[in-house]
Amino acid sequence: MLERAELLLPAGSLVKLKTAILYGADAVYAGTPDLCLRAQSKFTMEELKEGIEYVHAHGKKIYLTLNLFMHNRDAEKLPTFVETLRELRPDGVLVADPGVFSFVREHAPELNLFVSTQANVCSSLAVKFWQNQGAKLCVLGREVTFEEMKQIRSDCPDILLECFMHGAMCMSYSGRCLISNYLADRSANQGKCAHCCRWHYKLHIRLKDGTIRTIEINDKNKDAFEFALEEEFRPGEYYEIVEDEHGGYILNSKDMCLLPRLPDLLSIGMDSLKVEGRNKTEYYAAIVARTYRQAIDDWYKDPKSWDEKKYMPDLYTLQNRGYCLGFHDGKLTNLSQNYEYTRTLGDWLFAGSIVEWQGDDAIFEVRNYINSGEFIEFLIPGGLKNLRLTLNEFEDALSGEITHKVSAGQDKKIRIRPDSWNIHIEEVKKLLPQYVIARKFVPLEGEQRIMLDHKKEEFEQLKRKAEI
Repeated sequence: MLERAELLLPAGSLVKLKTAILYGADAVYAGTPDLCLRAQSKFTMEELKEGIEYVHAHGKKIYLTLNLFMHNRDAEKLPTFVETLRELRPDGVLVADPGVFSFVREHAPELNLFVSTQANVCSSLAVKFWQNQGAKLCVLGREVTFEEMKQIRSDCPDILLECFMHGAMCMSYSGRCLISNYLADRSANQGKCAHCCRWHYKLHIRLKDGTIRTIEINDKNKDAFEFALEEEFRPGEYYEIVEDEHGGYILNSKDMCLLPRLPDLLSIGMDSLKVEGRNKTEYYAAIVARTYRQAIDDWYKDPKSWDEKKYMPDLYTLQNRGYCLGFHDGKLTNLSQNYEYTRTLGDWLFAGSIVEWQGDDAIFEVRNYINSGEFIEFLIPGGLKNLRLTLNEFEDALSGEITHKVSAGQDKKIRIRPDSWNIHIEEVKKLLPQYVIARKFVPLEGEQRIMLDHKKEEFEQLKRKAEI
């Protein structure tokens, strides 16, 4: 067991890796298509080597994934994979397939073997099994409740334990999903999930003569229908299915957010607290790393005075599907599902980042439109403070062209001169190093505003329900 819990962030690209480290991650996990068949990985082998050097130079750790379920066609490549791992020398290798685990243990005994969430470790028995095989760490399945986690920690004191703390939930068993394979010929267990659970579906009626009729939902009749499922052995229990003019979302989970339960995880000695989201933006990596870094450090300093209300506002600036507590407090309820809306919502957008300093000029890569007179907010690493900046004109970093609005695209970069800031430039450069992230405020309106407020209230209900 580690003395302090490790904050573990995803690194879907080299820039995201460096952003996560800048904003307080103790460790990152990454993969390449050659190592784990992660279809969305943005790493080249050269970038991965650079990333490992960067992480180690900052005294942090990096874990690589080899967690696919292998077919014979994949196993033929395994010796090459393992030689690559031996060359890269990560701090740990995440594996799910027992055959892969055995192969790596035999051919690269110097590597620390971690058991991936894909292995669905949900009991003390499973942890002890993997420990006996030589595993240094087990990632517990998202389906493990806190009471089960506490028992596993007590039963297995001599192995490192990791759990998911924040990010998207899978409607299946820690990623063991067949829907994507069936509907899109893309296997979730080979790193190619199409996220079919978040698609919208239309409801139809099959008549006795075999004909199919569509139920049309429109503005005139949308309030006249209510749909529900009744399971065979639970008569009288109706599970609501909501369909509107956008469709129905019957499999769409909300996002996990265990910040309100962070004291639980820290108090029992969980070794690694994991954030999901390799395909999310650098803004996501910055906000989640910075917020949880501050929350974890504050709890260790003064657990009695710790209050979630200090940290949740920043997490709500992220685009999200609504938050839930996952399985932490027990089985999921209807409040953990997102029946109404599959898109993510939030009042803040990723504005861009400082990609380099050229003398006293900040080179800012634009990731969203910015208008003259509109403020952007830079996230200062090492705390929860921000620095606002308002620009009335925008200078193209390459051509010098001046405009009164700027949009993202084609690596668009602007030059921010020293006199643009309201504090001394040396202080700015100290507060805002390379890779610092900026955001812009775009308040939601109408239906989206109502939906976001509704999701926040549902999260409050989830927390209150567990505390009663």
